[in-house]
Amino acid sequence: MLTEKIEKYYSKEFDLNCAEAMVYSANEEYGLNLDKKALKMASGFGGGMGIESVCGALTGGIMVLGVLFTKEKAHESERVKTLEKEFLSRYKDKMGDILCKPLKEKHHNDEVRCLNVIKEAGVILDDIVKRELGTPSR
Repeated sequence: MLTEKIEKYYSKEFDLNCAEAMVYSANEEYGLNLDKKALKMASGFGGGMGIESVCGALTGGIMVLGVLFTKEKAHESERVKTLEKEFLSRYKDKMGDILCKPLKEKHHNDEVRCLNVIKEAGVILDDIVKRELGTPSR
């Protein structure tokens, strides 16, 4: 399950940021076969791209949607854009925002850090991915 993998990769053992945790988790859960170099692309998106902008868990989720649902180029179809909009809209409805700073103010604590923020993004992402791939939800 994606949220279990998020707990694994967002742990002190792996020491990944929110975007990295999302991409590493999805890589394992969905068999994306991303290599270490590709996984490193998520590193700059943690902490809302380092400026507390759009939450890294969300940008990581968008990267996953791109890998899964883009054939070659984004302009080939509206599918990825439609799925991104759904992902962000559902997240904002549930958590109240998509920006790192207000999410941290509301949901971050020293014990779990942003784990609950990332896991909620994982729940929504997993629902979209399984629906689109025709995979039953657990």
